[in-house]
Amino acid sequence: MSADPAWLLKTADPANAESVYRAAATAIRQGFAQEALPLAEAGARNHPTDARMWQVLGLAHRRLDALEPAVAALAKAAELAPGDALIAHSVARAAMEAGLPASALFERAHGLAPNDGSVLLGRAAAQFADGDLDGAIAGIEAQLVQHPGWLEGHNVSARLRWVRGERDAATQSLERALLKAPGEIPLWRELIDVLMHAARYDEALDAVARGRAAAGESPVFDALAAVCAAEKGDIETADRLFARLGAIEHITMAARYMRHLLRAGRPSEASVFADTWQGRDPGHLLMPYQSVAWRLTGDPRWQWLEGDERLVGVYDLADRLPPLDALAARLRTLHLSNHHPLEQSLRGGTQTDGPLFSRIEPEIRALRQAIVAAVEAHVAQLPPPVAGHPTLFAQRAPIRFSGSWSVRLTDAGFHVNHVHPMGWLSSALYVALPAMGAGDEGWLKLGEPQAELGIDLPPFRKVEPKPGRLVLFPSTMWHGTVPFAAGERMTVAFDVARPQ
Repeated sequence: MSADPAWLLKTADPANAESVYRAAATAIRQGFAQEALPLAEAGARNHPTDARMWQVLGLAHRRLDALEPAVAALAKAAELAPGDALIAHSVARAAMEAGLPASALFERAHGLAPNDGSVLLGRAAAQFADGDLDGAIAGIEAQLVQHPGWLEGHNVSARLRWVRGERDAATQSLERALLKAPGEIPLWRELIDVLMHAARYDEALDAVARGRAAAGESPVFDALAAVCAAEKGDIETADRLFARLGAIEHITMAARYMRHLLRAGRPSEASVFADTWQGRDPGHLLMPYQSVAWRLTGDPRWQWLEGDERLVGVYDLADRLPPLDALAARLRTLHLSNHHPLEQSLRGGTQTDGPLFSRIEPEIRALRQAIVAAVEAHVAQLPPPVAGHPTLFAQRAPIRFSGSWSVRLTDAGFHVNHVHPMGWLSSALYVALPAMGAGDEGWLKLGEPQAELGIDLPPFRKVEPKPGRLVLFPSTMWHGTVPFAAGERMTVAFDVARPQ
């Protein structure tokens, strides 16, 4: 009973600082920040010299994307407890998410916790936000020299080098680490993962062979080799390698196998395989592939999944948004990289870093407010709850975001078809558009699977982009864009988090 956040909040004594801290911290950690906020506010009023009260108050505000009061509360906590490394890290991260200068704050947190990897990653993100991409890479890689087994550091190094345009050097830190520790399978796995995200499958297979030679045989190498063969379209080899793996027990590998079956032209087999995972796929990773299989085989369950027109909403919000010219100008200042991120869907453009809706600039706060209202209206008109459906949950409030960002496409930029496995509802809000050409240039496509699957299945709906237009759709639904000939296409996108 003591771990239940609702019970803790109800029974907490605002006059007792320990009771407030325990209840509020537990509730915030379990996703009940809104419910914890009144208790945290009472704690700060009743115990103004207790740093923990300001800490939980700041964390509650941060979870609710209210970064201005979050920074103020956490700064107060840091003033009261200047030697607390966790509080120093929290105020630095909140300031960065708010769009405030944060490099110096991370340096202070680093001084208190010099070997905390999360602080070092935050410092790199703050340096990137300040335009110091060179410093961000140098700081991460200096730590990797001392700690070559730090996988998160290698991951960030690869992604930072990629957005700087150093695609051939993206795996540089991993290769250096493997020279010192060639028997470390986690390092080989990270290297191969980076190469696969870059769609460099021949190099990934070469790394598999090098890894086997250096570290010996491992199921890790067997699985990665099967995935690479499948993504290369080598159906016969992939069939043999997947068969050698035996029963698939991990949902991520199950999704990879679904991709292989669809690419191999066996949608009925893919559908049957997905059915065996019913009840074991809480993140609905297989659902986008099941949708394709159902459409290809004429299975009526596709209508159950995506056939209701109310699942997609098109809303023209120009009169409820901040002036689009001012919003576009603000967003342009946030596009700091030279190339698209390693794992993202855009081609011929850039994407902002960090949670956009956490920023405190007036244009962003007004944007967020309008977006929340539009999402609430869309959710209100959704069909009734359906058991097992990835979108039609019974619990649909409050509205929270699992990610928010801006994309700036130029020249013939576009989004490849993709899905958002971490979201409930996904989106496209058009802020600035070039002069549109003939036909469906620049339009949003819904329902067309990823081109790499080699499936001739057209979109079941297209949406014309217009400035101020918001499109909402299930995160499990395939979506992408038709390339346009030239000009700038600026959008805001976000994922609404699945309700708890």
